[in-house]
Amino acid sequence: MTVQYDADLKLFVNGAWRAGEDLAPVFNPATGATVAEVPLATAADLDEALAAADRGFQLWRASDVEARAAVLHKAAELIRERTERIATLLTLEQGKPIAEARGEVAGSAQLFDYYAEEGKRAYGRVLIRPVGQRSIVIKQPVGPVASFTPWNFPVYLMAKKLAAALAAGCSVIAKPPEETPGCTSAIMEALADAGLPAGVAQLVFGVPDMVSRHLIASPVIRKVSFTGSVPVGRHLMKLAADGLKRVTMELGGHAPVLIFDDCDLERTLDMVVPQKFRNAGQVCVSPTRFYVQQGIYDRFVKTFAERTAVWQTGSGLDAGTKMGPLANRRRPDAIEALVEDAVARGAKLAAGGERFGEGYFYKPTLLADVPLEARIMNEEPFGPVAVAAPFATEEEAIEQANRLPYGLAAFAFTENGRRANRLGDLIEAGMVGLNTFAISGADTPFGGIKDSGFGSEGGPEGLDSYMVVKAIHQA
Repeated sequence: MTVQYDADLKLFVNGAWRAGEDLAPVFNPATGATVAEVPLATAADLDEALAAADRGFQLWRASDVEARAAVLHKAAELIRERTERIATLLTLEQGKPIAEARGEVAGSAQLFDYYAEEGKRAYGRVLIRPVGQRSIVIKQPVGPVASFTPWNFPVYLMAKKLAAALAAGCSVIAKPPEETPGCTSAIMEALADAGLPAGVAQLVFGVPDMVSRHLIASPVIRKVSFTGSVPVGRHLMKLAADGLKRVTMELGGHAPVLIFDDCDLERTLDMVVPQKFRNAGQVCVSPTRFYVQQGIYDRFVKTFAERTAVWQTGSGLDAGTKMGPLANRRRPDAIEALVEDAVARGAKLAAGGERFGEGYFYKPTLLADVPLEARIMNEEPFGPVAVAAPFATEEEAIEQANRLPYGLAAFAFTENGRRANRLGDLIEAGMVGLNTFAISGADTPFGGIKDSGFGSEGGPEGLDSYMVVKAIHQA
């Protein structure tokens, strides 16, 4: 199926689209072919973006909350109207199946609608004081924000940061991934067409280290919001520390899944397999470490392997595709190295385990009996690989779930209500799904603990992350 790449890639600064001096190729991961070139911002471009964001903040923070809401609601409407174009660009640039791409676009529109209304609920407090005195607590926008987003959910994650920051009254400089410039530009186009004033939001691409250093060093930027890997998160935190800038860090995970012998195993597998291979496993909360109680372990592995072997993989634009390619040429190399290491250390290759096709494809894979010393048991694979190991007791399962320094998401399947309550309390993660993988929504906080970062996006907590608290006392 041949589909035209439909995007004129430019930077967006102070309400205007502009070309860049230097260009970088954009690849279709299903074929490895170049489909476009993305402009890279210079230091001068970034300085203009910073100046525009500074001016835009003064304008936007003073605007009426209903006016802000109207822009965000209109952007949501335009995103929905343009779903097919945005989703197609997303699939061409990132590789995920078109049905998943449409779902991501729909979720992005929902974020703008949610924060359009949540911005009206940034309430403060009136404190009890003697007659004639007043003490109030108010929330105000933190200031211009630098947001950095990854390539796995480029539309949704950019929308999550933009919607909350704009609803709070902040201006934003958004730096999406260079791998997916067309679909992310389409979100900025929707905001501009919705009437967002010039300077309130900018869109820049560029050499990541140069852009992050330049923006974070500027006194204009008051807040840094980043979604990505733990090493890069640590690096950006160090940069932000020099200016004592507030940060939100949504970093990597290595989600454990505890499967107890009292669960409905077939129903559990009906949820587990699609969730594991969603977006080719390139999901920060992807279920990865499957700890299965001994009595059902062999049946779990056998059935999971059978389903994995027939999971349809191909171009994301093909109607029957359930899993597309990995997003870039680096990922198959990384996955292959992890799988080879696990097998060399004694793991059993139950399904998959090889590349195929002309693009960045790797077969859905299941590794069984994986020893703790295997790299994949300790490093987030961020790909279509599930690893399984048996456990005997609940205490052992919880110990394994909490063994790593990550704490983003965790899941458990059991029909024992008391056990479910204990697991919810004792598993160390920012989000826990009990008999479900539905842990992300516009109205719920999303974030981790330990090395998986801190701060939340989504829900009222996501709005609060872009606001500061001020106490005003009058006698």
